[in-house]
Amino acid sequence: MGTQFDRRTLLIGSAAAAAGIAGASAMDWNELVGAATYGTSRNGIGKGTPKKGGSLVFGVDAEESGFDPTQARYDEVGVMYARTVFDPLTIITNSGGWAPYLAQSVVPNATYTSWTITLRPNLVFHDGTPCNGAALLTNLKAQAASLLTGIIIGPILAATDAIVQSGPLACTLNFKTPWAPFPYYLAGGIGGQIAYVVAPSMLANKNGTSHPVGTGPFVFQEWVPNSHFTATANPHYWRPGLPYLDQITFKPIPNEQTRAEALRSGTIDLMITDTPQISTDFKTNKQFSYADDSVHLAGEPDVDCQLLNCDKAPFNDPSLRRAAAMAINNKQYRTSINNNLIPIATGLFTTSSPYYAPDSYPAYNPTEAKKLVNAAIKKGGTKAVTLTYGSTGGPASVRSQEFIQQELQTVGFKVNNNVVEQNDLINIALAGTFQMLNWRQFGAVDPDLNYIFWSSTTASSGDLSINMARNVDAALQFDLELGRSTLNPAIRTKAYKAVNQRLSIDLPYLYQDRAVWSVISKPNVQNWNNPSTPTGAKAFGLIGGSIWPTQIWIS
Repeated sequence: MGTQFDRRTLLIGSAAAAAGIAGASAMDWNELVGAATYGTSRNGIGKGTPKKGGSLVFGVDAEESGFDPTQARYDEVGVMYARTVFDPLTIITNSGGWAPYLAQSVVPNATYTSWTITLRPNLVFHDGTPCNGAALLTNLKAQAASLLTGIIIGPILAATDAIVQSGPLACTLNFKTPWAPFPYYLAGGIGGQIAYVVAPSMLANKNGTSHPVGTGPFVFQEWVPNSHFTATANPHYWRPGLPYLDQITFKPIPNEQTRAEALRSGTIDLMITDTPQISTDFKTNKQFSYADDSVHLAGEPDVDCQLLNCDKAPFNDPSLRRAAAMAINNKQYRTSINNNLIPIATGLFTTSSPYYAPDSYPAYNPTEAKKLVNAAIKKGGTKAVTLTYGSTGGPASVRSQEFIQQELQTVGFKVNNNVVEQNDLINIALAGTFQMLNWRQFGAVDPDLNYIFWSSTTASSGDLSINMARNVDAALQFDLELGRSTLNPAIRTKAYKAVNQRLSIDLPYLYQDRAVWSVISKPNVQNWNNPSTPTGAKAFGLIGGSIWPTQIWIS
C-alpha cells in the first residue's frame, strides 16, 4: 500500500513508494509454472565473497539509437546501457522508495514547486573533468532544451530562473506547479532519461551519442550498432571496490529463440526475455540462474497491448476503437498465444495495487463490434475500414500479430500486417506514422512516470508526440495533474483509479496481458539482481526488464 509522505521523509532522501510493491495477481506466473524463485540460490543474488575480474556477454532484445539521454530513446536496454557508463541521480530502494545515488541529496521546498539537487563531492567524468554543479547545470539545461526530454520537464518549468546553479555542487529547479514524485524521474528508468549526468564534452560533441562519457562503473570502449557494445571497468569509480567485472559486452539478439540458444550454447552469459514459453523452459531448468518480476514487482507492470493512433483514421473514430477492443478475445489470446502462462490485462494496475479498481474496459463482444464497424462503413461511404498493423518480426510477436489480425478481420476490419524493426518502433510511434502497433509499455515505480505518455499537453497532431496515442481528454488531464501535485495516498489513489477508468473509456490502448520479465544466466554469473545504494542498503533489482551491471561478478 502507499505510505503517507511528509517533507521530513523526503529531506532525508528516502520515501516509501507511492505506488507500493505490487504482489502476485489472482492468477500469477508462479501459480502456473512453479514456486517463486525470488529468495532462492538461483535468483541472481550472489552468495559468498565477490570476486574481481572476468568479462560478461549480455544478450539483450534490441539495439539502441544512441547513448545521449537528450537524444536517444531508451527502452529497457537503453536503461542498462546508461547504467553502464553513466550514473542516475537517485536509485529505487528495495521497498520501492528512492534514495540518493550520484546525488548526495534531493530536497524540495514545502510546496514541491522547487527542488535542489546536490551532487556528491569529488566526482570525476571518464574524461577527467569534474562532475560538479556547473556540469549538472549544463545537463539539466540541455535536457530542458531537448526536443525529446524537454517534453518531460520543459512545460512545468517556471518562466524565469527555472534552472539555476545554487552551489558549487548544486542546482535548483523551479516549477510552475507542484511536482511531488519528481525524485522518481531521477532514478533513470523508462521515462526518466533526465536522471543521467554526462560529461559536457559529450553533449558538445556532434557524435557524442556514439561515444558516451559519464561517471559510471564502466568506461566506453566500442559500439558497433546491431553487433555489440563493450565497456571496461572504471578504475576511478566513485563507489569503492566497484565494479567487479573487468569488462561487459551487450549483444543485441532480437530473435528470442536465437537469444535463448545463445545462452544454452555459452555464446552469451546472461539474457533478458519477456517471452513466456522461454521463461518457463529456463525457470524449471536448474542448470541456469533465474528471476522474474511476477511477484517482486515495483509499482506498475509493463502491459502488452495494441497502441492506436487516435489522431489518424480509422482510430480517430472512438466507435472504431471500441469495436477493436470488443473484437479481441483475450481469454483465447491467453490460451493460444501465451499458453495460459501470464494474466490477462484489462487495465494498468495489478489487483494488489492501491490504484487498482474494477474498470470499464469493454468486454469481448464480436456481435456489437461488427455493428460498430458496419455503421462506420455506412457513415463513411466506403467499402471497408482498412488499417496497417505494425509489429516486430520475432516469432512471438508474429504469432500475436496474426491472432489480432484475425480477430479484427472477423468483425469487418481489413488489416494489413507490417513488420517493423524493433529499434525503429519507438521512432514510428513518436512520429505518428502508424495506425496500430503491437506495443508494450507503462511499467513504472510511480504512475506519474507515465504522465508524459498520457497527458493531453504532450499530444501533438502530425508532429513528434511523446503521447504516442495522441489521446486528448480533459478529465484524464485533471486527474493526472492531481496525482502529481501531492504525495497524500488517499488523493493519489482516487486520482489514479480515475486515470485507469478514463483510459478504459478513451481506448488509446487495447490491452492483452501484463508482461513478465525474466533474467536468466549461467550459474557462475553472480549478483545480477542485487544492487545497493551508496550507503549499502538494498536497492530494487529487476524492474521492467532492466538490471544493474555494477555489482555483477563471475564466480
